[in-house]
Amino acid sequence: MTHAYYFSPTGTTKTIIETIARTIDMESVSHNITRPENRTPVPQFTPEDLIIFGVPVYAGRVPNVLKTYLSKISGGGARGIAIVVYGNRHYDDALIELTDILTTCGITVVAAGAFIGQHSFSEILAKGRPDRSDIAITEAFATDIKNKNPKVPVTPSGNRPYRSYYRPVDENGEPVNFKDIKPIKADHCIQCGHCETLCPVDGICIKCCACVKECPVGARMFIDPRFVAHKIELEEQFSERKEPEWWIGT
Repeated sequence: MTHAYYFSPTGTTKTIIETIARTIDMESVSHNITRPENRTPVPQFTPEDLIIFGVPVYAGRVPNVLKTYLSKISGGGARGIAIVVYGNRHYDDALIELTDILTTCGITVVAAGAFIGQHSFSEILAKGRPDRSDIAITEAFATDIKNKNPKVPVTPSGNRPYRSYYRPVDENGEPVNFKDIKPIKADHCIQCGHCETLCPVDGICIKCCACVKECPVGARMFIDPRFVAHKIELEEQFSERKEPEWWIGT
């Protein structure tokens, strides 16, 4: 059976993963593990299963909030497809890290890919992506997997040991700590509670920006000057369009 799992606070990873899943198997089952309550129970698979697993790239790595959940998966010899989605900067070591995590869990990763979605921080960086071109490429990638039916594992681009998490620096070249920065609630908030239903964590803000982008009245925003400066820097330095990369075994 084909199962598709995705962590997708702003919907870009969901779009890529569900496109792959539908193209490979119209009867595939999707699992949205964005909210904490959807990350239990931890799944167990068999050699007959094909698992598509997708996560966004945070600071060049797999989101920390998923590490415990992922480590408990029982792969059971299933085949897997590892997918990361990044906001047009770079995916750094996230894809090879996800591949290694799934492999350690007993899943043979026979295909892997890095795709692009609109950056969670920005309204202009990779705006509207995945777009039509991305979807067409995603469908071609999935069709190739379906036709090849690969069994041999792949090793995607990346470093071992993994590089440190990507950290912006200030005007003096010193790393900026975003750990305690959170979006503020503006005076025109209508107290609808929608942001609480979207938040994928129960603790420290991971800057996924789901609450900012999905607020019905635009009452959530980041105003910390360090965060705003980093957003502008990303928009200026990484405006050139990146394209997906992928690996498929034999």
